[in-house]
Amino acid sequence: MLNITENQSLKQHNTFGIDVKARRFLQVTDEAALPELFASGALADGALLILGGGSNMLFTKDFEGLVIQIAIGGLEQQETADGDVLVTAGAGIVWNDFVQFAVNNDLAGAENLSLIPGTVGASPVQNIGAYGVELKDIFEDCRVFNLETGEFREFSNADCRFGYRDSIFKQELKGKVIITHVRFRLKRHAELNISYGAIGSELERRGITDPGIKDVAAVVSEIRVSKLPDPSTIGNAGSFFKNPVIEKYEFAEVVAKHPEVVHFATGDGRVKLAAGWLIEQCGWKGKVVGHTGTWKNQALVLVNHGGATGQEVYDLSSQIIESVKQTFGVELEREVNIL
Repeated sequence: MLNITENQSLKQHNTFGIDVKARRFLQVTDEAALPELFASGALADGALLILGGGSNMLFTKDFEGLVIQIAIGGLEQQETADGDVLVTAGAGIVWNDFVQFAVNNDLAGAENLSLIPGTVGASPVQNIGAYGVELKDIFEDCRVFNLETGEFREFSNADCRFGYRDSIFKQELKGKVIITHVRFRLKRHAELNISYGAIGSELERRGITDPGIKDVAAVVSEIRVSKLPDPSTIGNAGSFFKNPVIEKYEFAEVVAKHPEVVHFATGDGRVKLAAGWLIEQCGWKGKVVGHTGTWKNQALVLVNHGGATGQEVYDLSSQIIESVKQTFGVELEREVNIL
């Protein structure tokens, strides 16, 4: 039987710790509940929000509809004929628990994605990424439930139309399907990516000349901890803005005025700028504004110092966007979902 509660607080279901309520709330621990929910007619009664760990969400008001919080568990692995290993994870599994499962079983591919907040089910939606690796690089397929037809379907890597922090689930299928399981293709023989950021230099500092996936995972985790606040102690949603990707002619205009601008080639002829650097140059790093602010070690992260409303955080983000635009002529895009 479906256990739909009313006027449920969402404070414990979003990492910003914003105290808002859902008019109706259902936690799903088994995908079998979804066809039952569809048959009940409850999906047709007002607005709908699919929620994982709430690590990429900013609530600016109460949600006047049904929140479905996905808490489906389970981890299984299967050998393939070509020597790879397919790992199927329930959508409710904490992302870093999946990464640690892979690392502890000597399965390579996910180690650079250590300590990214959120759940497995949310990972394809955002095409999460860090330190030169994106979700799409290890994604095999996922199982989804269609909220309009009441049917399950498998989505291949190509079906998901992955882009930079983007997928079909953020576009035309937003709010129309629920991801219940994700399958990853991992390797027995590691092809480590240690050229991005400070991974290589930190391994060298530790005297590790022949690193394994456990070494990379440990270094990535340490770097992230040193830069990013723990949501259990201070509310945040990790990186609040995307790194802007601009055309070459736009970059030429920026670098002419700001030759020191931090940037990376994208491989498609465009240039990616470091949003955190842009924000820091505008004087926002570590700045406190009322109950909100930016993190002292990473300007890309907005934080709730306690008692902030979602609107306060949103207003701060608007000020930062305007400041960067005025200084660099570049408009930042929010990575976090706003409600």
